[in-house]
Amino acid sequence: MPTTRQPGARAERVAERRARADYTGGVYGSMLATSVIIGAGTLGSFPRLELVLLLLLTGVAFWVAHVHAQLFGARLAQRSLDRRIVLHVCRDEWPIVKAAVPPAAAVAVSPLLGLDVQGALWLALGVAVAGQVGWSAAAARRADASWHLVAATAAVNLLLGLLIISFKLFLKH
Repeated sequence: MPTTRQPGARAERVAERRARADYTGGVYGSMLATSVIIGAGTLGSFPRLELVLLLLLTGVAFWVAHVHAQLFGARLAQRSLDRRIVLHVCRDEWPIVKAAVPPAAAVAVSPLLGLDVQGALWLALGVAVAGQVGWSAAAARRADASWHLVAATAAVNLLLGLLIISFKLFLKH
């Protein structure tokens, strides 16, 4: 006889999944996007399109690398793989890709804002660093950290983002 689900069971599963959410991939993906933007100083004939694609494809490549590392590193040593585990790891690492989308979107809409390519790069940098700060603050809040700890992790991630940007400024001069 099939069991009937309790009305709140789905909500409980969603709440549990959110409680276990790991935003490390989002922070990492935002730092990765910042690094890609910094390294994209010499783009070809279509610099905006190339940067959008570079951001998204790099995010996907690093997502695949992280999924692979999780599945064939720690996971394989613990238990055999099945479809559920693979999908779980893919979902857990997806924030790496999600973090590349806002900077890529910023580059894509930059012509509508009247920005040249350099302006688009700076806009994307700002969006990537803001994402890094946002992901870290969201992670701290999800972990029920105090507001002081949320502010501290946001500040540390802002400093890390600014450090990466300072590399661009230092190396350019």
